[in-house]
Amino acid sequence: MLNNNLNKNLFDEDVEQIPIRKGFGEGLLLAAEANKNVVGLCADLTESTQMHLFKNKFPERFIEVGVAEQNLASVASGMAAMGKIPFITSYAMFSPGRNWEQIRTTICYNDRPVKIAGSHAGISVGPDGGTHQAIEDIAITRVIPKMVVISPCDALEARKATLAASKTDTPVYIRLTREKTPVITTEETPFEIGKAQVFFESENPQVTFIATGALVYKALKVAHKLSQEGIGSIVLNLATIKPLDEKTILDAVQKAGAVVTIEEHQIAGGMGSAISELLSQNYPVPQEFIGVHDLFGQSGTPEELLEHYKMGETHIEVAVRKVIARKK
Repeated sequence: MLNNNLNKNLFDEDVEQIPIRKGFGEGLLLAAEANKNVVGLCADLTESTQMHLFKNKFPERFIEVGVAEQNLASVASGMAAMGKIPFITSYAMFSPGRNWEQIRTTICYNDRPVKIAGSHAGISVGPDGGTHQAIEDIAITRVIPKMVVISPCDALEARKATLAASKTDTPVYIRLTREKTPVITTEETPFEIGKAQVFFESENPQVTFIATGALVYKALKVAHKLSQEGIGSIVLNLATIKPLDEKTILDAVQKAGAVVTIEEHQIAGGMGSAISELLSQNYPVPQEFIGVHDLFGQSGTPEELLEHYKMGETHIEVAVRKVIARKK
């Protein structure tokens, strides 16, 4: 039932854990080695965003912009216009948060292939508190024309996504989390921008989980547990939120007839909203949303906050039973 290309030790208590942002840093090195036009720009957070790996190896292709996120986006747009492939990094709350207008107008309106890596996204930033917890970034990026939005589920997928983004001619937003999270995928797990992956599938599924980012792990754990109770499911890893893989999503939802969307983001305007927009026009079914319910974040440990904002495994289970009951 678990995809053969996933980590065989996924459900072990000692499953390997690596920060998703580290995968971005490693992917950027691979992209830079493959293409001399790849350049890096940062807003004074090179180690936090893992761009220091690039800076140390390619100092002549790195620019420290300083705490000036609007300038970060504008300079990158100009470099892209001259044939470079800029990657810009900061905390997601500052980029794309603080410099949204520059991203919209200087990058996307001009169709410049700037790659925006927003690190420390979601409430799992923890003690940094609500001012630094970007839980609106999917909404503000997916609404911009020409923007591709990617939310990797683990460090390996982040590495592959970064390398793939370097080969596109479009603006791309890559969403990254800070804390160590379980390694779900393997080197053999395929990744392609715009493609969703079925990570888990039971016979006679009663519900489809569509999850993105680090919460894919929790979706898989709940699916595995419920399968032992006779409740079948499908788990889709939606790494690319825009453009949506409409065919794979619709196929999975049609098999089960109910869906639970799972994201570490505001429910309004997020990945779940994108799924709802698709289903309402093509195949309306009962849907439950796991995410933040119109609230700001606050300080706490990552797990405390996930539970407080109803994104824990028990909350996912409740949503599953509720959505299945709505089918009847």
